[in-house]
Amino acid sequence: MSLPFEISIGLRYLKAKRKQAFISVISGFGVLGVMLGVMTLIIVLGVMNGFERDLKDKILGTVSHLVVLNHSSRTLTGWPELMSRIRAFDGIKAVTPYIYGQAMLSSRGRVRGVIVRGIDGDSAGGVISLPNYLQSGSIDQLATTSDGMHGIIVGKELAMANSLRDGDLVQLISPQGKRTPIGAVPKVQNFRVTGIFKSGMYEFDANLVYMDLKEAQKFFEMGDGVTGIEVALNDIYAAPKIGNRIEVSLGHSYWTRTWKDMYRNLFSALKLEKIAMFIILTFIVLVAAFNIIISLIMLVMEKSRDIAILKALGATSDRIMRIFIVQGMVVGVVGTLLGAVGGIAGSALLANYPVIELPEEIYTISRLPVAIHVGDVLIICGVALTICFLATLYPSLRAARMAPVEALRYE
Repeated sequence: MSLPFEISIGLRYLKAKRKQAFISVISGFGVLGVMLGVMTLIIVLGVMNGFERDLKDKILGTVSHLVVLNHSSRTLTGWPELMSRIRAFDGIKAVTPYIYGQAMLSSRGRVRGVIVRGIDGDSAGGVISLPNYLQSGSIDQLATTSDGMHGIIVGKELAMANSLRDGDLVQLISPQGKRTPIGAVPKVQNFRVTGIFKSGMYEFDANLVYMDLKEAQKFFEMGDGVTGIEVALNDIYAAPKIGNRIEVSLGHSYWTRTWKDMYRNLFSALKLEKIAMFIILTFIVLVAAFNIIISLIMLVMEKSRDIAILKALGATSDRIMRIFIVQGMVVGVVGTLLGAVGGIAGSALLANYPVIELPEEIYTISRLPVAIHVGDVLIICGVALTICFLATLYPSLRAARMAPVEALRYE
């Protein structure tokens, strides 16, 4: 099966003769430039996706996908019934009650503000990843007493800042205090450190304290109420849709917040940074496109006699134009394919081998996280091919508009 006329001529022109070797060298640099641009884009965006995924996993390991709160009060009552109703929705993986409050932690003469989270040891493990983050102790130890005191779990950074270890005695001071005949008096209660966790997020590890749900109810004087209900979903990206359904079902007294709402600014900044990096690195492909333009212009000048003869034999301007578009697109396609293969291979190398080692005490990871998205690869390849196609238009139009008489005048 013979190739179409335009493709056959275009491929023949790629096989440069000795006097056209310089044009072939420029075309080779064009292939190399497109390949490097595509490969760099795939690797850089893969690393950015990896960091975003790692950050998202750490956040969603401590924060639930969705929380249900009370509009009119900071205390949610009747929560066991609400949990049963929420659990009946499609897409719900697990639910658990929680209490959120602020307190002062005092230990060895050091006082530090902390965030206290009361959790239910039986159901919290299905919603948050605290059991996986524990470096010592367990959630079950929160509900048990030692020497008449309840236990708490503190973050690693908080433990280091206050020189805390398992078994140490600490005091939690509630800023709300207790009402007495002489006025409000801060509530002070002793706790025993029964575990230390490390999530990898400094904000959590340095400020978060976990305690048993019932003990948190007493400490914050909430009675049988809780702050809200945490929900884990099968699909984290379905959180807004499921949240709306829950609000409609439960009524106007309740509202929901998703993980996207709680960290909207952070993930928006990451998305903007990814777009900016894509645009900046696309200029590498643009530089390669100039090589394609230069090589095609030089080839058109070199082949002016051939173009005139082809037109004299009946070749239309459209067919002449397609000859040089084919040649330029061969450079673009080869460079894009090589770049895609190199980018995927390079990303796999970074993901599986310690090519670039990171200080784990700073980044909490020892190697670059890489996540290749098929959609990103297709977009990068599509943009590269589009730029290469646009680069062929001017030289091809110039060849198509060449008059046979002018080309053969000095032959």
